[in-house]
Amino acid sequence: MKLIKLNAIDSTSTFLKEMVTNSNLENYTTVVAKAQTKGRGQRESSWTSEPYKNLTSSVFIRDLDLQITNQKYFNFAICLAVYDVISKYIDNQLFIKWPNDILSANQKICGILIENSISKGFIQKSIVGIGINVNQEKFQDDLNKVSSLKNITGKSYNLDDLLIKVVNSIKARVIQVINKDYKNLELDYLNVLYKKNTPSMFKTTENVLFMGKIIGISSSGNLQVELEDETLKEFGIKEISFA
Repeated sequence: MKLIKLNAIDSTSTFLKEMVTNSNLENYTTVVAKAQTKGRGQRESSWTSEPYKNLTSSVFIRDLDLQITNQKYFNFAICLAVYDVISKYIDNQLFIKWPNDILSANQKICGILIENSISKGFIQKSIVGIGINVNQEKFQDDLNKVSSLKNITGKSYNLDDLLIKVVNSIKARVIQVINKDYKNLELDYLNVLYKKNTPSMFKTTENVLFMGKIIGISSSGNLQVELEDETLKEFGIKEISFA
């Protein structure tokens, strides 16, 4: 892979997106920054990170040739790739929170942003932004909802080594997508899905509370929740949250 290291940047994904526009990039070209000032999450939410302490990177993936109707499997692959690496250090209470956060117990330690380029019904390219809280110990916002590898394990980690492991893991999981190993990708994802089959209180964007349990992911990638009356309802990104 081609690795581009930066001291500081507004967003590794934005930087990589500009590179894609202006040049023919090698597959798995990766941009990593020691400091990122305007990291982005789902639906333009922000991702803040203490400089020099965490892994803030973006990976360019090309030649996917994936039908848009199978987009969810690419999402599964990316999440599982990062999960696979983190699970080497945290061996219990590690989950993927739909669609693509990684939690230790109920504390967020990783956020992933996947931006696909679609042409004629196929995903050909993608830029995958990955933010992992690694050596940061103090968090100003939502302290009880955010943690890091160091806080959980008591150990410090080499960011360069961690990045190489993540990219190699992504390569291995993307091969499953290319080989159409969709069944195993979905089984692996659902096996570690946060709160799956656990009765939980949810909240809609209108602050309406309701009980239900997550049972799966629909063909379109929406979250499937079984309500108390056993009816099934689907929700898109940001449409519901845990109360």
